[in-house]
This record gives sequence, C-alpha cells and structure tokens, in this order.
Amino acid sequence: MRQAFVHEAVLVLEPDGDIRAPGAAITVGLCGHWDHQAPCPLAAHHTQTERVGDLVHLRTLFAAEPDAEDLVRQRINDTLSRGELLGPDETVTRWRLRSSGPSEVTPEEADHAERLTHT
Repeated sequence: MRQAFVHEAVLVLEPDGDIRAPGAAITVGLCGHWDHQAPCPLAAHHTQTERVGDLVHLRTLFAAEPDAEDLVRQRINDTLSRGELLGPDETVTRWRLRSSGPSEVTPEEADHAERLTHT
C-alpha cells in the first residue's frame, strides 16, 4: 500500500531562472516527461517551490510503495544534481543543488498526501 513521503531540497537558482523548472525536472526524472497522464506509476507526486533570495526551497510530496521510497529519493537527487532543464520553449534553466534529503509531511500537506496515496 502506498505511503506518503516528503523530499526537501534547497537550490541556488540563476536569478532569471524559472522557479518551476526543478519541479518539472523531477517529473521528468520520475515519469519520463513532464507532460504525461497522471498519476505517475512509480510515485504520484506534487512539488512546491518558494524563492528566498537566491535560494529556492523545493518540497516534493510523493506517494509510493515503501520498498520504492529509496528509488524515488535517488531519482529526485540524481535529477536535481544534474542542475538543468531544457523547457518546452527551448529555454535552459540552471541551478545548483545545495542540500537534499527526507522531510516530514506537514499538517498542511496531510490531505494532499492522503489523496496521493489513493491515486
């Protein structure tokens, strides 16, 4: 049975970079492309970003089978470590991964986490 997990990362994003690009890159890393039919078979997921100065705080809420948790986290880390995404308009957004690791589902995310576990 799927469980909800959170992976949190801090990125340094170029000043004119698209704040949505790292989340789209995670979707590509987990699903093969950002434009796909939901849900992702490996891990239904949702990303949330917040820019704080030069830094972008990125939370990925995902639902996966417990034995797939490490694989999902590894794909997220690998994707963010690559540090770039070519967008649909051929614009390249670059970032540098500063930190990345597990986090906890917040009370504000609990309802969304529950929905993801049932997709």
